[in-house]
Amino acid sequence: GLFVWHLKNTGIRQIPCRFVHLWRVANDRLITFQYFTFLKRMYVTQYNKDLSQRAKPKSDSVAFPFRELQQLDQDKKIIHEIRRISPVHQPLSETSSRKELREMKSAAETEDSVTPVRAESKEDRQWKEMKLRLDDLPGILARLSKIKLTALVVSTTSAGFAMAPVPFDLTCFLLASLGTGLASCAANSINQFFEVPFDSNMNRTKTRPLVRGQISPLLAVCFAASCGVPGIALLTLGVNPLTGALGAFNIFLYTCCYTPMKRMSIANTWVGAVVGAIPPVMGWTAATGSLDAGALLLGGILYSWQFPHFNALSWGLREDYSRGGYCMMSVTHPGLCRRVALRHCLALIGLSTVAPVLDITTWTFPIISLPINLYISYLGFRFYRDADRSSSRKLFFCSLWHLPMLLLVMFTCKKSFLEKEDKGDLLGGNHGRAMEIRLP
Repeated sequence: GLFVWHLKNTGIRQIPCRFVHLWRVANDRLITFQYFTFLKRMYVTQYNKDLSQRAKPKSDSVAFPFRELQQLDQDKKIIHEIRRISPVHQPLSETSSRKELREMKSAAETEDSVTPVRAESKEDRQWKEMKLRLDDLPGILARLSKIKLTALVVSTTSAGFAMAPVPFDLTCFLLASLGTGLASCAANSINQFFEVPFDSNMNRTKTRPLVRGQISPLLAVCFAASCGVPGIALLTLGVNPLTGALGAFNIFLYTCCYTPMKRMSIANTWVGAVVGAIPPVMGWTAATGSLDAGALLLGGILYSWQFPHFNALSWGLREDYSRGGYCMMSVTHPGLCRRVALRHCLALIGLSTVAPVLDITTWTFPIISLPINLYISYLGFRFYRDADRSSSRKLFFCSLWHLPMLLLVMFTCKKSFLEKEDKGDLLGGNHGRAMEIRLP
């Protein structure tokens, strides 16, 4: 009896009823998550007083703004007393009057200096229109066209031109490099024009010229047109139509396919790899005028190299890409991001071995390039295993020197044009001898 009386006093028998009542209220009102947490806190404060949260006492409130303004006004009100001038000492009165005038002027200046400071603070808080200076225009256009990325594109195009098995033509080389650089500037400018609202949310891209308002969108579009049209014209008329068509297709692929896909699907990485693989193909076609196996091999090397390079870079920028609304493998599929980087690191070893098979380089190329390919593969495996910022940073910085080193080794091991010409003459001579033997 005492136990039952104790249970009645503690209210345990009322707890299930209260839960049923809360459940009915939740069904009737269709409560939200915030309202449910509020009810939970109310229940805790009623039945478990020991677990109730205690609010910290608020600190003394700061004086209201209008009181501060009143204090400032009271400080500003300065009353200057004018002393009487004694008629006996005239020179002293003149000097004292001059001093008083100086004091009054200094006080007036101090009073006037208070209001401009407050006015300037208000003006600083407001938006200001940034004026474009002619001295700053080259630097702004360089950042608009991503000059470092453009330099990388031109260098890969030059590598494709140098690897072609034809005599070196300086005029064609300069026209191909200039046209490719202009096309790259146009594509990068259009890319920044489309991504202004998204770049403003990322720490890495929030200082771009269009985001900061250093250049107007109309001027950016005009700059892109003034680079793209002459660039494609130089490649088409000065080099050959095939190279011009590849340049125009690359601009379209970068601006109209890769740029919108960055916010839609992770397939943008594969499309962007194709964009980066086309410049060495353009260099090859500029020298030879045709798409050969060597052009496809160079494009394949650049295609595979971009996955460890970009995946390692995007791994350290996952927060930025997520904040900007970009759909990247490192954000949505982190395991796939690491696996793809490792696969293409190993693919570089296979592509280097295919080069002498296609008669582009000698057999010393896969042997000499094996150490650097194994090293980037090792870093790719570390990135796949550890999945941290340290391993991704090491893989990214390795990719920066791996590509120029690989292309340089490939160029030194390139088969010369004279060797191929002599080999062709020997094959042609043997074929002629066979024909002579067959003839009666």
